Amino acid sequence: MQRGAAFFDLDRTLMAGSSGMHFARAAYGSGMVGRRQLMRWGVEHVHFRLRGSTDEQTSQLLSQVNVPARDIQRLAPGLLAGVLPRIYPQMLDEVRSHQDADRPTFIVSAAGNDLVEMLARVLGMEGGIGTQYEVDGDGLLTGRIVEPFVYGEGKVAKMRDFAEEHDIDLAASWAYSDSVSDLPMLRAVGHPVAVNPDTELAEIAVEEGWRVMRFERLGRQLAIAGATLVAAAVGGTGTVLARRRPERRGYRATLRR
Repeated sequence: MQRGAAFFDLDRTLMAGSSGMHFARAAYGSGMVGRRQLMRWGVEHVHFRLRGSTDEQTSQLLSQVNVPARDIQRLAPGLLAGVLPRIYPQMLDEVRSHQDADRPTFIVSAAGNDLVEMLARVLGMEGGIGTQYEVDGDGLLTGRIVEPFVYGEGKVAKMRDFAEEHDIDLAASWAYSDSVSDLPMLRAVGHPVAVNPDTELAEIAVEEGWRVMRFERLGRQLAIAGATLVAAAVGGTGTVLARRRPERRGYRATLRR
């Protein structure tokens, strides 16, 4: 029997600011990228991330050739240390509300699928839907993605495949995003919610009568200042910010080659 679910964009929706910049910092700390590249991404962060999502930093890093996939996975602690303190408590309340109503919750992001699933797991959500980056037989990134790229219309394509695979009714589902680039995602579900919307999405939300959530002022100040806090207990496999649920059905996107 089909049931509804809740799908959450990451940047400026679940969290204040940009996950991509924290990903870039973790990559710099590991020696994977240089200072010049980090500075360039930082400028892009100020110009673009405060007004919407480009997913450029993450995409560029994962599109590099011959980078061991395990090195990307090892960035997880640094990424979590930057992201977890910036999760909006109001959005965690939304996640819990859906779970209490027996609706599974998912992060949907252009970031690498392994990292998206890891973050969802730490937050106590049922799963994540991210971009699959091709890995060769030696465990190295090839620089290619396994279509679709989970952005714009690609998010909807991935969500529809995922929903069919897991008996989810999109018409009975919720989607949350801040950016007009996610308009296809919002229109693919029965209950779209605009969170800290950009100007264009805010206008559409009013016209369509969609719910609008706003709590971005602190997040904007933090993003401009570049302030980051260190999350406690990042390591390990336990949930950091969420209570454990007694039983959880396995949700995972099928990798199509």
